[in-house]
Amino acid sequence: MTIYEEIDLSGIRTYSAAKRMSKVSTAEAAVPPQAGMTVRQFLDNLPPVLKAGDLKAIARAVVRAREKERPVILMIGGHVAKTGCSPVLADLADKGFVTHVASNGAAAIHDTELARFGHTSEDVTARLADGSFGMAKDTADFINDAAKKAVAADQGFGEAVGAGLIKENPPFLEHALIARCFRLKIPYTLHVAIGTDIVHQHPSASGSAIGAASLRDFRIFAASVAKLGDGGVLLNLGSAVVMPEVFLKALSVARNLGDGVRNFTTANFDMIQHYRPHTNVVHRPVLSGGKGYAITGHHEIMIPLLAAAIQEAAV
Repeated sequence: MTIYEEIDLSGIRTYSAAKRMSKVSTAEAAVPPQAGMTVRQFLDNLPPVLKAGDLKAIARAVVRAREKERPVILMIGGHVAKTGCSPVLADLADKGFVTHVASNGAAAIHDTELARFGHTSEDVTARLADGSFGMAKDTADFINDAAKKAVAADQGFGEAVGAGLIKENPPFLEHALIARCFRLKIPYTLHVAIGTDIVHQHPSASGSAIGAASLRDFRIFAASVAKLGDGGVLLNLGSAVVMPEVFLKALSVARNLGDGVRNFTTANFDMIQHYRPHTNVVHRPVLSGGKGYAITGHHEIMIPLLAAAIQEAAV
């Protein structure tokens, strides 16, 4: 027999589970997928709870935003392009679901290499040992030249890269989201942190040109952010640091200049939920009105799934 005191459970108050209010019911259970089913059937059969419900809500928010002629802004990181998702996002832009794309420097570099060469993403480990990592001259010269042309022509950085690709007409141009945006006259803005991109390692890099072109893109981006209020949508796809920071500053600028920018939707899609995108995209911006979502998953799965959900929600 134990020497320690035990609590007496005989006085516990109970209730009936049958009569209790519950959060989940059989009506919300997933329907098993079947061979040959349509995308709409697959999405309809997802259980309308937690992240499956959130995915559908985000898709509906995108459709409503475009019906109200509010912006839908995509912020992307380099991994989105590396995983082959640029054509999926370009198709959304073609169909009118996207009004602005903003990225870090890496996304544009991968996009450009895919368009020009049909491949991207070198073996960093193998090349770092002898100092050859990032020393692709043709890539660096193209991007760095675009920065200089942007300054000379009073263009945005992303605008100049897109124009350069269209002019060159490389063999895999359809894989470049940045070129598609230029053709559609949708802003694609580049937000560069000096030293983070391989092109900065080259003698062709001009800090003044990169800085000036990227700063202009910040102002273009802020102008789009200023229109997000009352139904717009901002989606962060795979940028854990740079784009959430840029967005927060652009939002502050818009509100400082008198644009309320309230009551809009944000969502963060990434393989891991980090502090910065959760705080700067999902939480802080919508405290005074709106809704923020966070969905975790690999880009090569989640971005096509999101695109499918958006298009089905629009039917």
